[in-house]
Amino acid sequence: MVNFKDLGLVNTREMFKRAVAGGYAIPAFNFNTMEQMQAIVQAAVETKSPVIMQVSKGARNYANGTILRNLAKGAVEYAKELGCENPEIVLHLDHGDSFELCKDCIDNGFSSVMIDGSSLPYEDNIALTKQVVEYAHQFDVTVEAELGVLAGVEDEVVAEESHYTKPEEVIDFATRTGCDSLAISIGTSHGAYKFKPEQCTRDPKTGKLVPPPLAFDVLHEIEKKLPGFPIVLHGSSSVPQDEVDTINKYGGNLPDAVGIPEEQLREASKSAVCKINIDSDSRLAMTAAIRKYLAEHPDHFDPRQYLKPARENMKKMYIHKIVNVLGSDGKLAK
Repeated sequence: MVNFKDLGLVNTREMFKRAVAGGYAIPAFNFNTMEQMQAIVQAAVETKSPVIMQVSKGARNYANGTILRNLAKGAVEYAKELGCENPEIVLHLDHGDSFELCKDCIDNGFSSVMIDGSSLPYEDNIALTKQVVEYAHQFDVTVEAELGVLAGVEDEVVAEESHYTKPEEVIDFATRTGCDSLAISIGTSHGAYKFKPEQCTRDPKTGKLVPPPLAFDVLHEIEKKLPGFPIVLHGSSSVPQDEVDTINKYGGNLPDAVGIPEEQLREASKSAVCKINIDSDSRLAMTAAIRKYLAEHPDHFDPRQYLKPARENMKKMYIHKIVNVLGSDGKLAK
């Protein structure tokens, strides 16, 4: 058993309280590699922001759970080396799909886990979530649950259609499960193709797709039902068109990739939404920088040569999200 506190990590409880009260959201960035971890930590330290480093089931299968846990431990020490005396870093399981997976992560140093029973019948979702909560809380690990279904593809999470969270269910769900935060569905979506073209309009000047607005009416109704309760948005990458354009310019093929407008995420972060998940934007920033570098330096083959600009581009994107979208800069615990 490895307790997260021994790794220098924190759970989400206090940072979520501050975020809800302060009208901002904590960045939740997925990572699979050392370069992503370095960029996340550099951005968090430079902006003095708490940060959640997320690991999906797919990431654990790709990089190995032990390696990722020790990267997170290294992240804490790295943040201190960069001058942050008391970093607030969470290691979070994203989209855990079973009690066994959540338990394994809790036993191996995760400070927060998500149990995603959203595809199950309502009562089964409650039973599974409650089981994870009861185990996690023994070790002061916080638990995120999900109610409602997001469309799109992210690692092994696939759903053809979204189903908005039903506000009338949230009080019963949160009370019976004891979860610490709740991921809801209000129109965000996983992946770089969050909306089909027929769901969008096109900007007549640029020809770019304009996505439909988020269902803020559903969010506000949930806030009324659960005042002050931490709410989470998944699938909240904005799919920056400059990165998409760079990828396509240098041999990529991402037609009609579209994400969530950042002004809508900023509006959401001023509400009870205190955690916003961002994964695809990091992948796009990394891929765009690598494609550009290799196209401009066809004789180079040292991975450090093209991973360095990739790391810098991700860091730039993370800082932008923290400062201009989520508003979590300068929000470390005093």
